[in-house]
Amino acid sequence: MHDHRVVSRETCVTRYLLHRWAEEFSGKTFAVFENGETWTYAELLAKVLPLASGLADQTVKQGDNVGVWLFDGREAILTFFAINYLGAVFVPFNTAYKGQLLEHVLANSDADVLIAHSQLLPRLQRVDLASINRVVCVGRCDANLELQIADYASVANCAQSIPDLERPIEPWDTQSIIYTSGTTGPSKGVLSSYLHIFTNAGPETWHFVNTDDRFLINMPIFHIGGMGVIFSMLARGGSIAVMDGFSTERFWPFVRKSQATAVFLLGVMSTYLLKQSASFEDKNHRLRVAFMVPLTEASVDFTERFGVDVYTIFNMTEVSSPIVSEPNPGVRGTCGKKREGVDVRLVDDNDCEVRIGDVGEMIVRTDRPWGMNHGYYKNAEATATAWRNGWFHTGDCFRQDQDGYFYFVDRLTDSIRRRGENISSFEVEAEVLAFPAVRETAAYAVANENGEDDVMLAVAPVDGTSIDEAELLDFLIERMAHFMVPRYIRVLADLPKTPSSKVLKHQLRSEGITADAWDRELHNIKVKRENLN
Repeated sequence: MHDHRVVSRETCVTRYLLHRWAEEFSGKTFAVFENGETWTYAELLAKVLPLASGLADQTVKQGDNVGVWLFDGREAILTFFAINYLGAVFVPFNTAYKGQLLEHVLANSDADVLIAHSQLLPRLQRVDLASINRVVCVGRCDANLELQIADYASVANCAQSIPDLERPIEPWDTQSIIYTSGTTGPSKGVLSSYLHIFTNAGPETWHFVNTDDRFLINMPIFHIGGMGVIFSMLARGGSIAVMDGFSTERFWPFVRKSQATAVFLLGVMSTYLLKQSASFEDKNHRLRVAFMVPLTEASVDFTERFGVDVYTIFNMTEVSSPIVSEPNPGVRGTCGKKREGVDVRLVDDNDCEVRIGDVGEMIVRTDRPWGMNHGYYKNAEATATAWRNGWFHTGDCFRQDQDGYFYFVDRLTDSIRRRGENISSFEVEAEVLAFPAVRETAAYAVANENGEDDVMLAVAPVDGTSIDEAELLDFLIERMAHFMVPRYIRVLADLPKTPSSKVLKHQLRSEGITADAWDRELHNIKVKRENLN
């Protein structure tokens, strides 16, 4: 009897999907680029095959981990598909990596072959290359490296036949190793099978995106928000519109030009778009679905202004969208409800379930084998810690209400404790973002003179405006519990971020109370508990 939870190779494995759609949808568009270039499914396969042949000629074989260090765009997408076509493992590196962090992922990856952009290669001259002995270079290679260097354009036009697979590529084979953003420590390589990536945003999980949709890609391919969405549209026989990084000014023009119908927006991106001047063109587009993570107060304004249905989810590289919302959720601050096919619990430090309404760490398991990560590469300790008691521990704190809605509270490592009160940095940030002049913000703990936590804010202004700290504080006092109101406010042009747009809170925390921090106590502003009779 067939188990519906394990889908066929033709449904979830890259190699077989490429052939399937090239036959069934040969003339259908798969990709649209900002420069106007388009690929049909037949053209996509015709581009992937010679590149796969060329990579095989460069010693890549089934089961190998292949390092990829490319900027987003056509070469990155073709490389991703060609590696998987051979049954090899796609191992992308963050294009911001250098020094020790680069050295760490190179050593962890076990890759012999690295496909890299020429502009990044000089960084290799200053690090231990571990097992890398061959580089396929995109662009003109001027770096002086004692490695075998091959030109990408030549490799991509290889006319040789592709070697036969040693065995069929299975749904549970490792498809990729994606490195976590490293906001809290050394990046960990997340092992993902084809079934995991298929489940992550596939037709059953994101049931409101279909084969007729064109998903705008504005996240890097070394991030699950880039690579995972590209794969999910391939799995549907849908299409993608590839944007050269997120830009507020270029966003709507490219949405219109590409005829994109779906997009993934980090909360700060939607804030940027809403803070642009209103235009009679605001609803002149085909976009119908926007995933907004996290869901902010701006979602209602976004729907009204742009005529787009907003959804939100909770997801991370290791899991597979366990929490998904309905369209335009009316419940403020929610991530949605548990989807079909997944078990979710909120637990205390001993994995005992907390009561409804109490805060606990979210742990997850799926009914589909291989429906989530199968560990961290070469990190048995981190794998055992995360997967203890048979559940994956997300490291994220949530609460759940009586109706089954989940609410993100904080990363375990980002919570702030002040005078006996636990403070959610996420909830503080949501209030700060409601201040019109604030473009982005981070709330975090700094130690005060008594060794307790105080709340510190880092804020960046909307372009062309400035932030008056006292005005911002007055605004927050009206909206926040007294114990949440920040003591320190630090105004920066931009917050430090990973290339996947996550704020580096550990960097801000480590800088502590800086000389440029505004201290409300020095301005004799006291915030007291309201005495209610």
